[in-house]
Amino acid sequence: MLAYFHLRKRQRESESSCSAVRGGFERAKKRRHRRSAGLSRSLMASPSRRLQTKPVITCLKSILLIYSFVFWFSGIVLLAVGIWGKVGLEVYFSLLNEKATNVPYVLIGTGTVVVLLGTFGCFATCRGSTWMLKLYAMFLTLIFLVVLVAAIVGFVFRHEIKDSFKNNFEAAMKSYDGTKDERSKAVDTIQSTLHCCGVSDYTDWNRTAYYKQKGIPMSCCKSLGNCTIDDLKNPAIAKGKVYEHGCFRLVIQTMDSKMGIVAGISFGVACFQLGGIVLACCLSRSITNNQYEMV
Repeated sequence: MLAYFHLRKRQRESESSCSAVRGGFERAKKRRHRRSAGLSRSLMASPSRRLQTKPVITCLKSILLIYSFVFWFSGIVLLAVGIWGKVGLEVYFSLLNEKATNVPYVLIGTGTVVVLLGTFGCFATCRGSTWMLKLYAMFLTLIFLVVLVAAIVGFVFRHEIKDSFKNNFEAAMKSYDGTKDERSKAVDTIQSTLHCCGVSDYTDWNRTAYYKQKGIPMSCCKSLGNCTIDDLKNPAIAKGKVYEHGCFRLVIQTMDSKMGIVAGISFGVACFQLGGIVLACCLSRSITNNQYEMV
């Protein structure tokens, strides 16, 4: 009797397991049917979607390619400005502080990076590679943040830059010895170029060691042929033969007048980079979502 009950129990368990297996097969069959139906519908609709998306992707590629070329050209400009700053403006940077002398090298390095990144952007756009476009957008984001931080730091510390120039110019005047060192050459270059003399005015030279020996420097003369050492040692005579205005005021006026231009250029460069980031992300997303294959 006990064996009979055990046998019935095994029969019921086997029947329930067989029904579960049959139910699983039926559900899997339904899922396969639905999947195949959806795939057939997507295959039927994909040609039309690709025909609609292809002009959009082509337009995005063209715009991004133009952007990358302009970005590459801006790197060439930065590289040229850095070289020009190293050759022609080193005397001015030397009167700010020791770190300011590295500004031309920073421009040269930034220009080189921009040129390489612009080349990479053109290559990524032509290939239509999604991961290259994403990497390009990431690099543009990093450069955007660097430009933004540099503009903010320059604006916030502009007064310290002015004070640093004034203090270093005064120190260069005290140690002035003609044109024997770089700082003396910088003083002469600034005075002759900006048509100024001293920090506040030409009388600032009266308190220097150089004035006791040779008077006011020749770089302060309005006309070199009309200046002699005896004239430059006499304040009354020198007043009519040298520039009366100080160099610090002229430098500050130039900095203040150009500050708006520098801020506008920085803002324009930042917006330009944001445009490239948006274009690269849109093109990458369009290629990924529509499975566009480049020929």
